[in-house]
Amino acid sequence: MKELYDVLVIGGGIVGSAVARELSRYRLRIGVLEKNLDVCNETSGRNSGVVHGGFAYDRGSLKAKLCVEGNRMMGELAKELDFRFIRCGKVLVGNTDEDMETLKRTIRQGEDNGASGLELIDEKRLHELVPAVVGKFAMYSKNSGIVDPFGYTIALAENAHANGAEYHFGCEVMDVSRDGDGNYCISTSGGTFYSRWVVNSAGLGCGKISDLLGITGYHIIGSKGDYIILDKRTGPLLPMPVYPVPSNTYMGIHVTNTTDGNVIIGPNADLVTDFTYYGVPQENMDYLANSASDLWPCIRKQDYIRNYSGILPKWVDDQGVIQDFKIEIRDDLAPRVINLVGIESPGLTAAVPIARYAIEMMKEREKLEENPDFNPERKGIRRFEECSMEEQARLIEEDPDYGEVICRCEKVTKAEILKAIHNPLGVDTMTGIKYRTRSMMGAVRAVTARCGSSSSSNRSWGKKKPRCSMSGKVHRYCSERFGRCRIWDI
Repeated sequence: MKELYDVLVIGGGIVGSAVARELSRYRLRIGVLEKNLDVCNETSGRNSGVVHGGFAYDRGSLKAKLCVEGNRMMGELAKELDFRFIRCGKVLVGNTDEDMETLKRTIRQGEDNGASGLELIDEKRLHELVPAVVGKFAMYSKNSGIVDPFGYTIALAENAHANGAEYHFGCEVMDVSRDGDGNYCISTSGGTFYSRWVVNSAGLGCGKISDLLGITGYHIIGSKGDYIILDKRTGPLLPMPVYPVPSNTYMGIHVTNTTDGNVIIGPNADLVTDFTYYGVPQENMDYLANSASDLWPCIRKQDYIRNYSGILPKWVDDQGVIQDFKIEIRDDLAPRVINLVGIESPGLTAAVPIARYAIEMMKEREKLEENPDFNPERKGIRRFEECSMEEQARLIEEDPDYGEVICRCEKVTKAEILKAIHNPLGVDTMTGIKYRTRSMMGAVRAVTARCGSSSSSNRSWGKKKPRCSMSGKVHRYCSERFGRCRIWDI
């Protein structure tokens, strides 16, 4: 006997997981089909991690409306779901009379969109906010911020799952049909699923899925952006994102601080048809560094720790003009299908408002009964490094695995690794562990250092010996419990 879902969400990225979480507020059987082995493997985890203010989008557009809503609620969401968000502000830096006029227009557009906290600032104020920046004036958006895109997506997915949503990984959608009752039959690489409703939240695959559902004609192009990640020692030099004056369609190469203390440079914007290639050519890295140095001259190659790229799914018309978000239900072509097309920037900021907008359309067609057991709160993996000395000592006393550092670069303990392995979604990949703990995401500062066990036995350190990075109760406990200190860096 086939199992019938009330709603199947295709795509487990930031928007798909937001949809699943918001749907779980109601008495529904919800499934999420994700082709990758974890959430956040594509566009959702390959971006700048900026919470936008809503001033960069056309007046009256869904992008503007939902971005402003998402910005306003991000602080409360971060508290409920326990992910990293910092409302640090952002500056758009100018130097010419033309730049000044563009920034004035940007402020007017932002205010028309409902954005707040926008102001023009002079050179003195600019350098008070960002001492290392190069520029004569700027537009300051005090309500902009930064977020951990991995943590945010994982938090939404785990909360959706805790409230009943079932995640199916490794399930790429191959075909869609309907049975005699009008229910959808979705064939995937991981099996066949049946549902009354379908939500197309496939990101880069939204055009393909839309076609399979019978809503044809959407042209999706990829905009590939490359990034460079800098070592954490550069973090104190950049208290907020720094952008150039934007063009009509592109915010430009910018420099962004992260919630973990790194700095990222990028992105460029290359149009691509291959949505699977994420390589970053050397010439692109050089271009990013040279361009960003005009704004923030603190970029040195010795601070590079890695690079990455992301691809935005842009819906364009026949003339190649980028379109607004498309959130629709086409009763004539595909009844009980919520079709999300062209969900690019500011999709990260607007994810929950997008989900709520879509569900309101669903509620116009079907009465939804509230789930009395819905719990909006979720707790993430506690970061040992950020605990006080007293808390660290207590955690080690309760669980000795907190006393063994596995990834010295980011000071991630064995206990945190184990919690990531036994995560609620059942993800069992190295990437999944990395996204949940930041293990393997730091910079190793000594030639002999490697991520791995913190044991110093059978290891050659040359002239450089490990030194304890802790003191007090933690140091004493480790020494007494294990006969040596197990929490140290190089």
